[in-house]
Amino acid sequence: MRDLLMIPGPVDVDADVLAALAAPVPGHLDADFIATFGRALKRLREISLAPGAQPFVVSGSGTLAMELAVANLTEPGDRALVVNTGYFSDRMAFILERHGAKVTHVRAPLGGAPDAAQVEAELRKGPFKLMTVTHVDTSTAVLAPVESLVKAARRHGVLAVVDGVCATAGEPFHQDAWGADVYLTASQKAVGVPPGLALLTVSPRALEAWRQRKVPVASVYPDWAEWLPVMEAYEAGKPAYFATPPTSLIRALDVSLGQILAEGLEARFERHRRMARAFRAAWSAMGLRMLPTSEAVAANTLSALYYPDGMDASLVGRVKAQGVAIAGGLHPELKTRYFRVGHMNRVTAADVLATVGAIERALQAGGHRATASGTGVAAAQAVLSD
Repeated sequence: MRDLLMIPGPVDVDADVLAALAAPVPGHLDADFIATFGRALKRLREISLAPGAQPFVVSGSGTLAMELAVANLTEPGDRALVVNTGYFSDRMAFILERHGAKVTHVRAPLGGAPDAAQVEAELRKGPFKLMTVTHVDTSTAVLAPVESLVKAARRHGVLAVVDGVCATAGEPFHQDAWGADVYLTASQKAVGVPPGLALLTVSPRALEAWRQRKVPVASVYPDWAEWLPVMEAYEAGKPAYFATPPTSLIRALDVSLGQILAEGLEARFERHRRMARAFRAAWSAMGLRMLPTSEAVAANTLSALYYPDGMDASLVGRVKAQGVAIAGGLHPELKTRYFRVGHMNRVTAADVLATVGAIERALQAGGHRATASGTGVAAAQAVLSD
């Protein structure tokens, strides 16, 4: 019997998505695949609520999606503002610097998120070419106030790049309405597909900034110039070639995006909020402290929790022995002091209760006696039954 997968990605995926992967591999020139790829591109635009954006689907990880944004919008000497909420904000800064940008960070204490006033104060010191913000940082479970941040960048004429790897299709995001220039993500989290796809939706303003570059993109593979004709051709129902697309993964992506749209984005966002509220009620009842400093900055797609006094990463193994896979810490400053639980994509009330029960039993097996047996499960159930 397989463990219940409750890590913050890759996530458990639907049987129909797996069936799409298991079918015979289609050729990239096959008429059915051309139609599938074109439909997936259109659906990606719908998921980002970005009818005016250009979608890109490229074989690679979330880190490649980050580089696909940075490499095309950054030239040596450009100034970039990084709204820093954790490990993946640091990674974005590293990529920016590798492409020659001069990076300024706006930070909050670990577990917090800079607010729009802090960011706007820094934007006034510009000029900046672009601002990056991690919608949900997978290392800290911090949810950034992306709407106000993106709108602040827009007021100052700064390109806004939002890393949605641990947020897309799980946290509300309205790319066109809010004015974000790039929304990037990957397939293996709330999008509900196995790892392997880097996904972006790019605004006309960002494409124009790319076209106005003074020097070519330094690396071939991330260059939009290679990928844009391919995306445009497939959406128009015609094949094009730069590098062989991962045809089975794209077919699986099309299935998953169709399921997301059938559920309805607002209903899906609310389901993620409800599951997260149930988990937070359980954490509180069990005496566990979240890494995010308040519920206002706590993500709905995962939780990050400090180990109780006297406990360490052995808790992760004890939870696994109960049939549930969770993850240890990631942020280097706190890596040994906390653990993470993913709750995105297909997560149900039954998954919440099973996970809380497994963690509760593992805590008790490790000597944690802060609460009576079943307290966490009861708290979660109360939210789920409301």
